Amino acid sequence: DPVFNAGKNQWSSSAEEGYVKMFLKGRPITMFMPRDQVDGYCLEARAELPSNKLKLDWVYGYRGRDCRSNLYLLPTGETVYFIASVVVLYNVDEQLQRHYTGHTDDIKCLAVHPDKITIATGQVAGTSSDGKHLAPHVRIWDSVSLNTLHVLGSGFFDRGLVCLSFSKSNGGNWLCVVDDSNDHTLSVWDWQREERMAEVKCSNESVFAADFHPTDSNIVVTCGKSHLYFWNLEKGMLVKKQGLFEKQEKPKFVLCVTFAENGDAITGDSSGNILVWGKGTNRISHVIPGAHEGSIFALSMLRNGTLVSGGKDRRLISWDGSYQQIQTVEVPELFGPIRTIAEGRGETVIIGTTKNFVLRGSLEGEFVPITQGHTDELWGLAVHPMKPQFLTCGYDRQVSLWHSTTHELIWTKNMEDAAQSAGFHPSGAVVAIGTQTGRWLVLDTDSKDLVTVHTDGNEQLSVVRYSPDGNFLAIGSHDNYIYIYAVTESGRKYSRMGKCSGHSSFITHLDWSVDSQYLVSNSGDYEILYWIPSVCKQVVSVETTRDLEWATYTCTLGFQVFGLWPDGSDGTDINAACRSRDKRLLVTGDDFGKVHLFSYPCSQFRVRYHRAKYLPRPPQLPLALPLKNNTVALVPNHRDTS
Repeated sequence: DPVFNAGKNQWSSSAEEGYVKMFLKGRPITMFMPRDQVDGYCLEARAELPSNKLKLDWVYGYRGRDCRSNLYLLPTGETVYFIASVVVLYNVDEQLQRHYTGHTDDIKCLAVHPDKITIATGQVAGTSSDGKHLAPHVRIWDSVSLNTLHVLGSGFFDRGLVCLSFSKSNGGNWLCVVDDSNDHTLSVWDWQREERMAEVKCSNESVFAADFHPTDSNIVVTCGKSHLYFWNLEKGMLVKKQGLFEKQEKPKFVLCVTFAENGDAITGDSSGNILVWGKGTNRISHVIPGAHEGSIFALSMLRNGTLVSGGKDRRLISWDGSYQQIQTVEVPELFGPIRTIAEGRGETVIIGTTKNFVLRGSLEGEFVPITQGHTDELWGLAVHPMKPQFLTCGYDRQVSLWHSTTHELIWTKNMEDAAQSAGFHPSGAVVAIGTQTGRWLVLDTDSKDLVTVHTDGNEQLSVVRYSPDGNFLAIGSHDNYIYIYAVTESGRKYSRMGKCSGHSSFITHLDWSVDSQYLVSNSGDYEILYWIPSVCKQVVSVETTRDLEWATYTCTLGFQVFGLWPDGSDGTDINAACRSRDKRLLVTGDDFGKVHLFSYPCSQFRVRYHRAKYLPRPPQLPLALPLKNNTVALVPNHRDTS
């Protein structure tokens, strides 16, 4: 019987007894094959690549919660912004998205060149699947072709990049960059030559903005916690002049900077004041005290010379050339504070908010969302069994139902608890939501009304799964139990039948047999257990379980899927798996932001696959589930809320 070693993994098989044994972290996992495969099975046979490939179709959401200067309108009519490791170019009128996917980890900043075609984006540091450090860097790319033109600073920057800006007055030949190191190093680059011209320690406090002066490319302005600096590039050195607040009380944070037509710098701060700094000086020439209640997050100088400000008070205020207020619009509370402002076509203004909405409207008001997302880690995903819809939920206590063809939000609902998991009833009439607290609830899919609420234990409910016939609900908990409920009235009545006890670690995945009589579960310590849920009893007979046909395959451990584990895996890096409805494909999501597409079954050692790299790096991924129109819904959970 063959035995294979690969990194930390080891596989062995026994043709006589019809099993494959895999070791994860030294723990043996025995997986029995169906009887009809025993005679012809070969562990080292080469599996075929799937004929299908992965192509990114649509990205939901926007990263406004903790990123600035991240939203622009291009001459193509596309709104450009980023989320996770993807830059989205979204033509709202035509409902089309294109995507720049050159980054290997989360993007934190974006700048558009004066030519309105070339774009720079900066990312954080990461780790590759083979454990190698992925350096933070800037990628400069063409927004028409989506081709990468230059990569800057690999090995120079630390942690990540927080600010980017192209020079304005010398043809945009220079790029200034601030990284997230302790010293927040400011550097200026001749980006076409990929040469660093100067560098300096900017501040040991947070830096929120860096921008070239519009008429003097030797001047860079940076601002952040307790500082505003005017930097002059002289003979390869960046020389600092500190902004003098003099009689004006120094704000805790200077949050944003823009420039007037005459070259004055204009700043917004955490005290709600707009300060004007005379061109070529580090002194205040004009003050608009109390322009906003609370912090001013965004300033934008429009083409017609109107200054627009926005902030924590959700107000969008326009100011004339003499800094007199023209008009005020308040963005509804639902959308959250204004994070960034971009000028659109004609009288249009585009706003990004801290609640991850992108809004389009005018200075007269009437803002409409053009994209939106969650605002905290996203863990629950369920695809409607019949309609082109899917549901997401997470730690922001929001449950959202989306249309997967039109990409519109159908409805959203606030919850009391942070959500962990979700699953539709086979009828599609209701959906169950598992929370972090042991509570679970059932919502009506059409009306979003609450149908029922129950509590099982006091730990997070990692997976909720209805049986194919709709008569049972299985709930996998972090307390090591699987709770079983009888379901009647098309998912409107529930009665607890008991709990399946036998796992020695938390439940990670569940699947039902086609006939709804059996359940298979995986746990955090790599166990595979089988159950008769109607009596909450474990099945230990191999002959009973080896030929069972499974209605879904989301378990990451099992004979049909063990080939998805890469060499050197420690058992935690594949977080989600799902078989397609036609049972020909298997898709997985891993710790390294990769989506892998395999042929199903995936029952050979070192299986070949197609790979896409569009997700952020999460601590764990929720389920990837197939939609009807030959697409896959993949929702990563992540602190950065993609």
